[in-house]
Amino acid sequence: MGKHLFRSSPPQEKQTAHQSLAETAVQECMSDITTVISKWTSSSDEFLFSTNSRSEAEEFVEVVRHLHSTMHRLVAVNPSSEKLIYAQNLMQSAMNLLESEFHRVLKENKQYLHPESVSLRSCRSSRRFSTSTVTSISDSEDEGGGSYEENPAAADEHRFSGGDSDAMDDLKMIADCMISTGYAKECVKVYKTVRRSIVDETLHSLSVERLTLHQIQKMDWEILEPKIKSWLQAAKLAVRKLFFGERILADHVFSSSTNIVEASFTDITQEGALTLFAFPEHAAKIKKLSPEKMFRFLDMYESLANLFVEIESIFYFDSAAAVRSQVINSLAKLGDAVRFMMSDFETAIQKEASKTLIVGGGVHPLTRYVMNYLSFLADYDESISVIFENWQLTVPSPLPESLFISGGGDDAHPEDLYSSPVSKRIAWVILLTLCKIDGKAQPYKDVALSYLFLANNLQYVVVKVRSSNLRLLLGDDWVVRHEGKVNQYAEKFEKLAWGKVLTSLPENPAEEITPEEARALFARFNDEFEAAYRKQISWVIPDPNLRDRIKISLSQKLMLVCTEFYEVNRFGLGGDAFNARYTPEDVGNYLSDLYFGSRGSGSSSTTTGSGSGTGSTTTGKSRGGRSH
Repeated sequence: MGKHLFRSSPPQEKQTAHQSLAETAVQECMSDITTVISKWTSSSDEFLFSTNSRSEAEEFVEVVRHLHSTMHRLVAVNPSSEKLIYAQNLMQSAMNLLESEFHRVLKENKQYLHPESVSLRSCRSSRRFSTSTVTSISDSEDEGGGSYEENPAAADEHRFSGGDSDAMDDLKMIADCMISTGYAKECVKVYKTVRRSIVDETLHSLSVERLTLHQIQKMDWEILEPKIKSWLQAAKLAVRKLFFGERILADHVFSSSTNIVEASFTDITQEGALTLFAFPEHAAKIKKLSPEKMFRFLDMYESLANLFVEIESIFYFDSAAAVRSQVINSLAKLGDAVRFMMSDFETAIQKEASKTLIVGGGVHPLTRYVMNYLSFLADYDESISVIFENWQLTVPSPLPESLFISGGGDDAHPEDLYSSPVSKRIAWVILLTLCKIDGKAQPYKDVALSYLFLANNLQYVVVKVRSSNLRLLLGDDWVVRHEGKVNQYAEKFEKLAWGKVLTSLPENPAEEITPEEARALFARFNDEFEAAYRKQISWVIPDPNLRDRIKISLSQKLMLVCTEFYEVNRFGLGGDAFNARYTPEDVGNYLSDLYFGSRGSGSSSTTTGSGSGTGSTTTGKSRGGRSH
């Protein structure tokens, strides 16, 4: 019987002992916490989480956690213990103190905790969020692309160097404590309130406005364009500093809970992000789209496309899907707007019907406008490659035979030359422009001037292609072929403009002829040269390289024959070449003054015409002494 009593008493004693130990542990924690709370709630000048008291703050947090765990043990052994009520009240007081400190640290360290500051410190290690794993951070430079397969904040804590990083550590310490003790809701509420206000203030400082589609559609372009410029700056700063910084901060502070990181970050940034990223879509839907406005929309497209990978990695949470969708929608609408304006641009070229002749056969405004437009467009080669990728090009036929470099061969047709939709469309627009220029050459009464007009315009096109990104889109073969076409135009121009002058002297200048024949030939040469010079003094070749090539070619052809004939026959004409009004030196000097679009200095009087052949010219030998 004694043996039976000995076996039945220990369980009761053990239970009592467990209750006593649990209550003692609770009491000890309560005593420690009460001391700290009394000290820091009665002091108005000092704070628990500060440089001087950080070790005490760390001890306080540990005691609070210990109280929480001992309360759980006490509930398990004695759920009706009175100490639980006191412990719970004290725990609430401790949480109130931590919540107050959490709010204070957030507010008083705004500059250090500003998203730009956080993102800059983070970027010092050249890291970015990995898009392959939603909870990894890849080292793009420092560590050769390694990643941490865990919550980003845990892998990122060592990043924050420079300045006082205690603020972020304090916030993390408080958040970890409040979350682990069941007060996550209170902690997150404070965090969201403070950080959302900072995000809103920052977006406001970046001139990000909440504008509806209706408001944007009612704006004049003079008002909307500055807003687009402002958006371009704001988008980059918002993504790479504001949202990236908020993401880093949330990951760091709430590293103990991925769900809280997602909920807090999304709630804080989503409204602002949607406002920011919806603007391009609304702007792309304005009713008065025109080709001149295209480049602002391409700026927005390029900016958004360049930021897209970063946006996806920052807003990768499921709850942030609306932000990613908005960016995709904006890119799509911007692409639609660009295609619409490009079609409008092509239509405008086709409908261009000006009849005014360009004086002197210079470059037509249409050529300048189109090529300047296309050279700017080519600067967006990556963007337009995506925008034009699946856009079918419809080319009307037949096209003018003269436009094909091979003289009618299909190899010059854009559809056959290029596989890239962008290159194909650019080549087509240039071909369309040259078609219009070809038509504008027809009204010139002087055929030579019409060829000079064609040469000038095609040369302008070739130079623009060669000196811009258009060369990358069209290729060197395109440039070579069209340079050959310029040379063809130039040769035809020389033959038509100077053919009579060249044939006015014999092919063999050294052949013996009578003085009478020499006088007649000199007279004919004088008349033909004067007529050609009088006609062409107002003609222009704007491109210096083309002008020099044509002048050198003419000079070589004229001067060789003229000089030899002059030297052989001048003494037979009386020794003073009395019938040669233009000596070889005169011819060279007169040629040097041509194709600048105005009369050369030194001529006394000139009346010009573009093909009529009327008018008179009085010239003097005073020019003969000038050197070229």
